[in-house]
Amino acid sequence: MTEDGRGIALPDSLDHWAAAQRWFGGTGRIPALVGIGRWTLPTDESGVLIRTELVVDSTAVPPTLYQVPLTERVNPLPGGEHALIGMLGDAYVYDGPVDAAYSRALLRFILEEKSSPGARGELLFEGESALRPPTMASSRVLSGEQSNTSIIYDCIGDDGRPARPIICKVFRAVHDGENPDISVQSALARAGSRYVPEPVGCVVGHWQDPAAPGTVLTGHLAFAQEFLPGVEDAWRSALREAAAGTDFTVQARELGEATAAVHADLASVMPTRDATPAVIAAELDSMRERFLSAATEVPALAGFRTAIEAVLEGARLVPWPRLQRIHGDYHLGQVLEVPGRGWVLVDFEGEPLRPLADRTQPDVPLKDVAGMLRSFSYVAGTARQSYPAHRAEEADDWASACRQAFLEGYAVRSGTDLQEQKALLDAFELDKALYEAVYETRNRPSWLPIPLAAIRALAAEVTARSIEAR
Repeated sequence: MTEDGRGIALPDSLDHWAAAQRWFGGTGRIPALVGIGRWTLPTDESGVLIRTELVVDSTAVPPTLYQVPLTERVNPLPGGEHALIGMLGDAYVYDGPVDAAYSRALLRFILEEKSSPGARGELLFEGESALRPPTMASSRVLSGEQSNTSIIYDCIGDDGRPARPIICKVFRAVHDGENPDISVQSALARAGSRYVPEPVGCVVGHWQDPAAPGTVLTGHLAFAQEFLPGVEDAWRSALREAAAGTDFTVQARELGEATAAVHADLASVMPTRDATPAVIAAELDSMRERFLSAATEVPALAGFRTAIEAVLEGARLVPWPRLQRIHGDYHLGQVLEVPGRGWVLVDFEGEPLRPLADRTQPDVPLKDVAGMLRSFSYVAGTARQSYPAHRAEEADDWASACRQAFLEGYAVRSGTDLQEQKALLDAFELDKALYEAVYETRNRPSWLPIPLAAIRALAAEVTARSIEAR
């Protein structure tokens, strides 16, 4: 058993267990976890104690704050061998979300708006159809997540019949400040948007800043919302349709309309600001710096410097829309096509590698548009990687038709002249492709041709325009 200066006990095995978890990166690097606080969940289950440790990994740069939900049991959890962290005295210590006792207590904590030292439950939306099921029938952990742990609840209503299920996302890495997934989605629900899952509630935590003793920080620890079962994300369905050569333009156009509708709602209910010359200059400087950084990792980018400067200059000369809250990490994997309801947008946390403070600021809505355009192109690139070469042209034509349909739907719903802002949209699409090039170089080198093809095409297009202008 280890303790920090405040005497918070942690199982000796916690460091080694955390090293193997996906939310910790799964790198095998052994962290040095120091407990800085905890909050508890009340439970009426005999022989069970539930608490969540707030721990700092001092070996990370910068130090990272995690929450680790734990259940302590007098007797072993049946079938819980894979979730066993270790022993604390005579108690068996388990990863909380795998234990139904934790899942049940967490949902009750949120729905009944209970409080515990260091945390409080909070309902977010109480419309006519607000989700407030009184009983959890069963729970299970969603597999495959990288940075959070999601618990899916099957629920029973007051009448004893099945109620709409809930998914509760437990944030593993914790940050000071609002989580945009919660604040943005709740604002959209209050605005009456049908394009987002209905939020249920959250847990808000308070903890002492380990870097500034005496300073109390506040952030979100968990988020419960409507769960849409049996629905696959658009990436999977689009890839399947592209591989089969099936038309997807109707769906793409409707997705463009849904995207524009969400942007309109966000502009009406959350702060906006002008894209001043200073804001534009700062944004373009950041894009230029990202290119220079990318070129150091991807040597093939070095020859595009002149063309990229021309793209950025073109973006500087066109009108910029007002800055507003956006999705921030928009692609086909972030939208669901729900039968009888249409498109639903999920995961408003924004680009996870960006600081939280940046992700909660107004931004350019065309970044979301550019992200979706790149996603359609990635479907074609994936199809080219996975299927014989004779399908390459067909996949490219499929993506081109979807991109055009998406832009048409967005333009009609938003009233935006996207042709007038094409140079700006090109710049954001180029910036996204540069990010992809770095990612593929680090993780999937054989996929690097996909973003390089986009960068090459944009460079050729701007070069051709330059020649025509002479």
